[in-house]
Amino acid sequence: QVQLVESGGGLVQPGGSLRLACVASGSIYSINAMGWYQQAPGKQRELVATVISGGYTNYADSVKGRFTVSRDYAANTVYLQMNSLKAEDTAVYYCYADLIPVGISTRYEYWGQGTQVTVSS
Repeated sequence: QVQLVESGGGLVQPGGSLRLACVASGSIYSINAMGWYQQAPGKQRELVATVISGGYTNYADSVKGRFTVSRDYAANTVYLQMNSLKAEDTAVYYCYADLIPVGISTRYEYWGQGTQVTVSS
């Protein structure tokens, strides 16, 4: 069984910062990629940032220059440092991992439960 658990969401004023963390645990053989999606009320879930093994990163245009995604490979953890937050960043942020479980030769996507980020004065 594989679980992803997020932490670090909350309420922050415009211009502020937050750091999200997500730990993947369980019977994991290898992780190809980890990252973050956001889902605002009434909108579809959208990619925020991802980091692939080897260090390649990809960001949504709306967060480039403000958000930084990073991984701790030894700890199966992905972080999202969010700076210069705007009201439009308000959303539920979901962690995902593209990984191979132990004993299975196929990659699967796993998702966390989501953490609320609210940017408001």
